[in-house]
Amino acid sequence: MAAFTITLPSGKSWTPQYAASINEEKCIGCGRCFKVCGRDVLQLVGLTEDGERIGVSADPEDDDDEEYEKKVMTIANPENCVGCEACMKICPKKCYTHAAADAPLA
Repeated sequence: MAAFTITLPSGKSWTPQYAASINEEKCIGCGRCFKVCGRDVLQLVGLTEDGERIGVSADPEDDDDEEYEKKVMTIANPENCVGCEACMKICPKKCYTHAAADAPLA
């Protein structure tokens, strides 16, 4: 098994780092990462007092229901991640962990 490494036109090597996890304790549910990700990787959810997840809108104006304690971002579709790390770069609380993907040698 080896990690993917790409040679950029400049000649530099780059290894994509894919969204692996989000620290829900640090996440404030601001939605900045959701807005910057164009790949449908992330989903905003509400957490109840019991830890149950409830679907919510990423648009604060559409969010009428206050049935949850707090909103957090989740990695709903990790297979869509292209490893750009834009979510991590825009996150004000630095909640993201990224990792290189292992792939079989071709």
